[in-house]
Amino acid sequence: MDVESDITQLRKNYKKDWRFRLALIGTALAMVVVVLGAFTRLSHAGLGCPDWPGCYGHLLWPTESHEIEAANKAFPLTPVETDKTWPEMVHRYFAGMLLLLVAGLTYMFWRRRGHRGFIQSHILLGLIVMQAAFGMWTVTLKLWPQVVTAHLLGGMATLAVLWMLAERLRYRKRVIPPHEFTALQRLRPLAIAAVVAVGLQIALGGWTSSNYAALACPDFPTCHGQWFPSADFSEGFNIAQQIGPNYLGGALEGEARTAIHVTHRIGAIIVAVLVSLVAFLAWRAGSPRWAQGLLAVLCLQVALGIANVVMSLPLSIAVAHNAGAALLLLSLLTFCYRINTVQPAIGNS
Repeated sequence: MDVESDITQLRKNYKKDWRFRLALIGTALAMVVVVLGAFTRLSHAGLGCPDWPGCYGHLLWPTESHEIEAANKAFPLTPVETDKTWPEMVHRYFAGMLLLLVAGLTYMFWRRRGHRGFIQSHILLGLIVMQAAFGMWTVTLKLWPQVVTAHLLGGMATLAVLWMLAERLRYRKRVIPPHEFTALQRLRPLAIAAVVAVGLQIALGGWTSSNYAALACPDFPTCHGQWFPSADFSEGFNIAQQIGPNYLGGALEGEARTAIHVTHRIGAIIVAVLVSLVAFLAWRAGSPRWAQGLLAVLCLQVALGIANVVMSLPLSIAVAHNAGAALLLLSLLTFCYRINTVQPAIGNS
């Protein structure tokens, strides 16, 4: 009974812990930033504001006719497009709020250096500062695919670390029968491999989007009516391509974009196989709810990917596909974390 009272007290403590609350709020805010970033990128608004951190010299964006006229004179090569200015600035302001939240969270951990999560909070601060730099370079380097892809990966990494910090701050003692514990421990390497595969697939997705290759194959499951279409992989994955002058709309030829798109499809197959195998083995190990959850997120993500192709990349579905990738990553990371922290019941067979 003393153990039960201790657990109850610990749960009350974490509910009162502002670090835990801020980590949860930060996770939600980071997800919003990731989705807004996808919306900005996919609506071709990445250069909606040609300067940084303002927009045509404004704290928000020019809206009045005289402001737009003055902005057009100051930036004659990039006239104001009002449908592209606001997505860019809304994204920047939400990212700024996330920066302030992470800075506050880091300060709270810095005051108690021995507290769990101290290192993660400082990693977060480094990530978010790096993200601000990538946001600036995205504009100043005119949507250079390497920077755009790195910016996406940084956003996903920030989201993942925030969520893992919240998981670490959450106290929940998990005890399972020894045979289930043994089965789950055997599953750990495969689950980690699935996380790595999803991370690489997200990178491929960013490279596909930043090179405007999402519609390089307009049909499914074939590409241009062929199973093995003509593709230029060396050019499609040439990360040493020169900077500029402007990558809005993409700069690669058709066969290079086809190579990127086909590789992304192959990556999707690998991810689907790995996650399905993890789910199957988790079910056998005695965790059917985790198996069902992983399969549900995977099926949703695959369906959104197919819909992007057959429906010619509608904005809402394309943005949802980015959110689905984040959700799949978080689901797998949480599964791995709980495998690592679960404990076997003593005295049970």
